[in-house]
Amino acid sequence: MNLERPPKSFMQIAYMCLGFFGIQFGWSLQMGNMSAIYSRLGATEDQIPMLWLAAPVTGLLVQPLIGYFSDRTWCRLGRRRPYFLGGAIFSVFALFLMPQATAIWMAVIALWILDTAVNVSMEPFRAFVGDILPEQQRKTGYAMQSVMIGAASVIAYCLPQILTSFGVSTEAALGHIPATVRYSFYIGAVVFLVAILATIVTTPEYPPADMEAFRALQKQTASPLASIKEMWHAMLTMPQTMRRLAVVQFFTWAAFMILWVYFTPGIASGVFHAAPGTPDYETAANWGNICFAIYSAVAFVFAFALLGLTRKFSARKIHIFCLAVGGAGLAALGLALFGVQFSKMSLIIPMVCIGIAWSSILSMPYAMLSNALPAEKMGFYMGVFNFFIVIPQICVNLLFGPFMKHLLGGSAIAAVGIGGISLLIAAAFTVWVKEEHATQQG
Repeated sequence: MNLERPPKSFMQIAYMCLGFFGIQFGWSLQMGNMSAIYSRLGATEDQIPMLWLAAPVTGLLVQPLIGYFSDRTWCRLGRRRPYFLGGAIFSVFALFLMPQATAIWMAVIALWILDTAVNVSMEPFRAFVGDILPEQQRKTGYAMQSVMIGAASVIAYCLPQILTSFGVSTEAALGHIPATVRYSFYIGAVVFLVAILATIVTTPEYPPADMEAFRALQKQTASPLASIKEMWHAMLTMPQTMRRLAVVQFFTWAAFMILWVYFTPGIASGVFHAAPGTPDYETAANWGNICFAIYSAVAFVFAFALLGLTRKFSARKIHIFCLAVGGAGLAALGLALFGVQFSKMSLIIPMVCIGIAWSSILSMPYAMLSNALPAEKMGFYMGVFNFFIVIPQICVNLLFGPFMKHLLGGSAIAAVGIGGISLLIAAAFTVWVKEEHATQQG
C-alpha cells in the first residue's frame, strides 16, 4: 500500500535533489574529459569507443540490482540513502585516482571504478522522487533533477577553462594529464561528497507502511532463485508505456554516446586541425568542454520552461518537439561529410539545439513512465529502464568504431552528424508512445 505523501516545499525538493548535482558533476567531468584523456595517453580515435565501455556496462549490471535491493532495504539511513552514501565514497576515490593515470590501462581501471560507484549512487535517486513526493509533485521533482543536472554540468564542463583563466597550466606532454584536468577532478570529488551528504542530512525517508509484510518480503529476497524469478517476471510484465519508450531511448542514447565520444576529437581534428599532445589540441579540448557547457546551460534554462509547458502540452508532444530540434542541430554537423568547414563559433547553434533535447531527455521520459509503475517496484523498474539507456551505448562502443573508420573515413565530426539522424529517428518513434496513468501491477 502506497500512502499519499504530504506535499513538499520548493526548498525541500531542492535539497532532496541536491545529491544529483554532485552525481552529475562527476559524470560531466568524465563526459567532457575522458576522450581527451585517452587521446593524451596514446589511444587512437577508433579505439576510444571501446575504452568508454565501462559506463554502459556498469549501468546495465548495477542499476537494476541496486534498484531491486533498495526496494527491499530499510535501516537507520532509510531505503535509498545508504546507496547514495556508499556510491559517493567510492566515486570520490575514483575521481582522485583518475588524473593520476599515466597509461591507458590505468585510466580504464579508474573509469570502471568511477562508473560502478556513480551508478550505485544515481539509480536510487529516480525512485527517491517516487518515494518522497506525492503524485502531483513528481513532475516538479524530475524537473528539479534536470535543473540540478544542468547547473552541475555547466560548472563541471567549464571548470578546466575557469582554472586556465586563473593561471593553471594546460600544458602536458603526451602521456600526461594537464593540471587543469587534474584539479578539476579533485574539486569534483569534494563537490560530489558534499552534495550527497546534504541530501542525506536534510531529506528523511518514510518507513514501509506495513513493516511486518516488508520483513517477510526481505526474507523472500534472501533466496537468490526467488529474486531472479521475481525480477524476470517483472521484466516480462513491464507496462506498455515502458516497452514503447524503450525504442525511443535506444535511438536517443545511441546519439548522445556518439556525441560524448566523438565531439571533442571531432572538433580538434575538424575545426582546430590539431593533434593530441599539441597546445592547439588542449585549446580544442577546452572548447569542447565549453560546447558541452553551452548545451548544459541551455538544458538548465529550458528545464524551467518545461515546468510551464507541461501545463499546456503532454509530455509526449514536448518530447517529440525537443528530440526533433536536437536531432536537426546535431545532424547539421554531418555536413562535414561533404567538405563543409566549421568555425568554433558555428558550433554554438547545434549546442543550443542539443540542450533543448537534453533537458527533455532528462525529465519527460520519466514523467511519461512514473505513473505507469507500481509503487512497490519503483526502484527495480527505474533500474530496468536504464537497460534502454546503456544497451544502445554498448552497441555504439562495440560497433561504431569500425563503422567510423571504414565508412566515414575516420571523420569524428561526421560521426556526430550520424548521431543527429539517430535523434530524429527517436522523435519519430515517440509518436508511437501512449501515456498511461496510475497503472498498478502485482
